[in-house]
Amino acid sequence: MMNMVFKREMPTANVIQEMYPLSEEMRERKRRNDEEIRAIFEGTGKKLLLIIGPCSADREDAVLEYISRLREIQEKIRDVIVIVPRIYTNKPRTTGDGYKGMLHQPDPTHSPDLLRGLLAIRKLHIDAIERTGFSCADEMLYPENHRYLSDCLSYVAVGARSVENQLHRLTASGLDIPVGMKNPTGGDLTVMMNSIKAAQHSHTFVYSGWEVQSAGNPMAHAILRGYSNKHGQSVPNYHYEDLRFLSDLYEKSGLQNPAVIVDTNHANSGKQYDQQPRIAKEILHSMRVNGDIRKLVRGLMIESYLEDGAQTPEEGVYGKSITDPCLGWEKTERMLMELAEQL
Repeated sequence: MMNMVFKREMPTANVIQEMYPLSEEMRERKRRNDEEIRAIFEGTGKKLLLIIGPCSADREDAVLEYISRLREIQEKIRDVIVIVPRIYTNKPRTTGDGYKGMLHQPDPTHSPDLLRGLLAIRKLHIDAIERTGFSCADEMLYPENHRYLSDCLSYVAVGARSVENQLHRLTASGLDIPVGMKNPTGGDLTVMMNSIKAAQHSHTFVYSGWEVQSAGNPMAHAILRGYSNKHGQSVPNYHYEDLRFLSDLYEKSGLQNPAVIVDTNHANSGKQYDQQPRIAKEILHSMRVNGDIRKLVRGLMIESYLEDGAQTPEEGVYGKSITDPCLGWEKTERMLMELAEQL
């Protein structure tokens, strides 16, 4: 017996993909995006990767307006920066309470409806490719759900709460796009490094009702996002010494394509979203003064939206985060142009 109500059987990923297919033009655009991003992780591309966007994708119109603005910026800084917009459609919640993302609630003010949510998140990712040419990033919160978006995404992150989970590691080993493994909330980098090692290896496991064999993902890599100490206080890990330490860990590991994306928000900023431009500039400074750090740091992860800060879903301010506070557009635009100048 199980203490669950089985409400309805969900359609398979193949069914959803047939309902909302990618055109050949969109597939080609994603292929070109993937090629440029892969070059960055393999070390042949020298541009900086910026994974940037709202903490959570709460409504399609605001998200598409935001990434349309990113497209205009991308054309100005394309010689030195590659932008991958964050469209995070499912959100982990520390206590289980709160908005869990568009997958659960396509309308944040209404009750959960996961069928509508699946359709909404696929449509949003497809619209992003069609309207802006960006194939985007999402968090792999539920590994078995990845197939609903697998032909749309160019980057996947495994969160700090999921990085020790076996199915996340094994699924990451079967993807052909970069997968970033965040350090856990407690800060132990060996957990993150073990996760990367597992993701880079081949495995046989059960996935979506099938026995599958993964090939291993050589583009699995680290994400530093800060952590919480035993008193619950935020501790950053983006400083020069932290990056040197990670470089040494990689040197001893034997892992392929040593790389880190540095998250400028979360515990690295103490959730002080307006500190992200300063943190980003400090990371670039560390890259300039140390060659090993320059090789290791492949990009930044930034939380940004149309409006500064955060709100409750009931407030309904267009383009303002309903989860973690984000950097508003004016500050974001200024930061991106300044980073491009420094590069």
